[in-house]
Amino acid sequence: MTANLKRKCAQLGEVHPFYLQNMKLTEKVRSMIAFELNCSEMQYHNELPPCPTPQTPVAVSILLQEEWIVDEEEKEELSQLTISLVSQNKQSPLEQLNGSLTSGHNTSKRMSKKINRPGGSLTKIAYYSTVSYRKVLYNAEKDSAASNDGGDYQYESSEIERLHFVKFETKYIEHWLDFIRNHLMCSKESMLGKTIKATGGGAYKFAELLQQKLGLIVEKEDEIGSLIKGCNFLLRNIPDEQFSYSRHEDPEYRFINTEPNIFPYLLVNIGSGVSIMKVEADDKYERIGGTSMGGGTFWGLGSLLTKAKGFDELLQLASEGDHRNVDLLVKDIYGGDYSALGLTGGTIASSFGKAMHHGHGKSDGSPGFSEADIARSLLFTVSNDIGQIASLYAMLHGLRKVYFGGYFLRNHPVSMHTISFAINYWSRGAVQALFLRHEGYLGAIGAFLLGAEECDTEKYSWGENYAGSSGLQSPLPHPPGWPGGTIDQLEMDRCDQQLTFFPFLACPGEYVPDTVDLTKDKEARDYWLSCFEGSLGSFVDRAISSQPNIPDSQERANKFRDKYLQRLHNLKNHPFAYGNLTVRSLLDMREHCLNEFDFPDPYLQQKKMENEYALKLLKKHLAMVDKLEYNERQEVLVRGFLAGNVFDWGAKEVVKLMEHGLSFTEAGDKLQKRPWLHDDLDDWLNRQQQGPYKCAIIFLDNSGCDVVLGIMPFARELLIRGTRVVLCANSKPALNDVTAEELIMVMKQVALVCPIMHEHLEAGTLCVRESGQASPCLDLSRLPLSLVDELVKWQCDLVVVEGMGRAIHTNLLTSFTCDSLKLAVIKNRWLAQRLGGEMFSVMCKYEAGSVKTSVVSTATIDNVPVPQL
Repeated sequence: MTANLKRKCAQLGEVHPFYLQNMKLTEKVRSMIAFELNCSEMQYHNELPPCPTPQTPVAVSILLQEEWIVDEEEKEELSQLTISLVSQNKQSPLEQLNGSLTSGHNTSKRMSKKINRPGGSLTKIAYYSTVSYRKVLYNAEKDSAASNDGGDYQYESSEIERLHFVKFETKYIEHWLDFIRNHLMCSKESMLGKTIKATGGGAYKFAELLQQKLGLIVEKEDEIGSLIKGCNFLLRNIPDEQFSYSRHEDPEYRFINTEPNIFPYLLVNIGSGVSIMKVEADDKYERIGGTSMGGGTFWGLGSLLTKAKGFDELLQLASEGDHRNVDLLVKDIYGGDYSALGLTGGTIASSFGKAMHHGHGKSDGSPGFSEADIARSLLFTVSNDIGQIASLYAMLHGLRKVYFGGYFLRNHPVSMHTISFAINYWSRGAVQALFLRHEGYLGAIGAFLLGAEECDTEKYSWGENYAGSSGLQSPLPHPPGWPGGTIDQLEMDRCDQQLTFFPFLACPGEYVPDTVDLTKDKEARDYWLSCFEGSLGSFVDRAISSQPNIPDSQERANKFRDKYLQRLHNLKNHPFAYGNLTVRSLLDMREHCLNEFDFPDPYLQQKKMENEYALKLLKKHLAMVDKLEYNERQEVLVRGFLAGNVFDWGAKEVVKLMEHGLSFTEAGDKLQKRPWLHDDLDDWLNRQQQGPYKCAIIFLDNSGCDVVLGIMPFARELLIRGTRVVLCANSKPALNDVTAEELIMVMKQVALVCPIMHEHLEAGTLCVRESGQASPCLDLSRLPLSLVDELVKWQCDLVVVEGMGRAIHTNLLTSFTCDSLKLAVIKNRWLAQRLGGEMFSVMCKYEAGSVKTSVVSTATIDNVPVPQL
């Protein structure tokens, strides 16, 4: 580090040493990034923006093209304003620094922002950033994986692109405009003359404020296109984005996984009025109708009829009222049901019908109804009108999926309940009202994407970052120094490639990865939340020990603990906050929090040590297997597969055994004696008597004995029989699960031990592929498109899924068009007993392929026989 840079760092505060050591940058760019790091460092997501990049080390993306998108909705008209600034310069001042974030590659990025004001009460800002994080880089030229000098890998700085969408009370809008001006712009003067594209009735109202604060000129842009683009983006990238709502059921929220084809659907946007759009493709949509009876009607009449001072206050008032005191019901006219017409006595015959007798309700002269009753009746009046019109359009066009969004909803339970009831009533159950967890961001996301097309945002898949996102009914506390209020936030990280469905799912339209929804099973929910909280201390200790020479590791580990603990406590009260609450989502949330505080791979050294140990045993183990007769060998291979699966650092009771020393033979001895808890071994052995498979994909689990002594002999047998084998491992670390990069290094050592494996590696009939996952579980709706294309090309006819996370917590009920073998050892005592077994019970589930169906039935996991996990 030069003297000048040292002085700069001294002025800005301590910079994480790893950050500068691994950045090959010019001094000028280093100084600039250090400043950005100083703005964000140690803030993380419990403190939220204005520090936009939460990880350590962190760098806000360098502006390559200055483009700003601002989105507002005017208070009076509830109409959306979308504003986009496009730079008139081909180079920004920052681009002229010729910065590169890693190894001389130009990874400078454009940053975008969006400001949105719904009804004068909320504001939304969207921005794009790149976040630096440490990543293990393996030395592909290193011959020995058993070296102790650390020369087979080193840490490098990598980047992830992140989208931020923040929503907060509009009265703090000027704080955010100041933040944009002070932190995300070079200077107000540099913005002069640049244009903003805006849509909606508020485009003119805020033009002066934007120009005053940011120096921007406003131009108009399409609004409907932004809404639809944002909706498509969410449906494709967040599996638990859509849900139905029933206020009087348990659970109230029922999340629905997205189908491979999200089209066609109806989008009903309820703002001041209502627009109804039929969406058939990304670029094929039309407004087919609407009504003037919308949110503006409810708010306007509510302001005239009650003393409510704002929209939220009016909704709260409605939730406390009883519409039956104001509305004239069928039973008020006919004394009961009108059976001839199929009308129940509780059906509304005339909205506000009893108000015609205003002043004659009670002996004291009071009307007999309250302002809350009026607000409730008004809410029903507007909702029933919208529901009837939407259901008629849906049935007219043959559409079952109707998504509702807009200011009128805002995920408010009362609004969603009334809309759901109206749709179900008028369509007689033929049309389903669906809502979106992030419906308030549709226009903001869509306009952002329209302005970010040159960054290829739609050529990749994105995933929700649980560490940085708030949940339904779960706003985040305001950051330090913020005047007050709460903040909602959605963060999405870019995946390395485009993800899609596994091509051999029997029912892709009905695919649900998770075996059990913890939002519906209170006993299981209470157990798993307690289990994850109880094991948190061991993960904190592991995180600290994985970075022994970094001074702030304990501080960051404590922040990880606090963040994850806060999430767990919130899920006890709001289990629906992030969609379906499952063991998978709890595991993924823990990994996200570890990554957020710069613990990307706490088990790195443990995995390396276990791989080295297992590789020393492989040659002798293969020799033993080769001496066996064919039938005996097939069973021994499956048992070895299962014995390897015992080695799991995510299972608390197994960890105790591993810490005291657990051999591969001892692991095999602990397996349940046959018959197993689920025992299809004989069916599998009978299938092996038939011809070989064309191609098998094996989704791997743990490092060490699992992959080396369990998987390798099993895969070797398939290769000998003439089957192409694809070993599919995680793209990023999770617990002690082997990653694809680690597996490539392991395979080099396996090839030195086994000529058969070496031959097939050279021929390409044995290969390693990434699964696109960073989780101990497996979501087969999010696999790399390149992998899917290869499996189709190679005519894959066998899928093998290994481990508790991938074969029990997820995919236990999944059917395939190809043959499948699911193998796992149950290493949780509570789970084993709930399934009717004991510790180390075995799940060996073999199924022949079934016929694929593209028809989505009404059947769900709720009416399929499911083990009571």
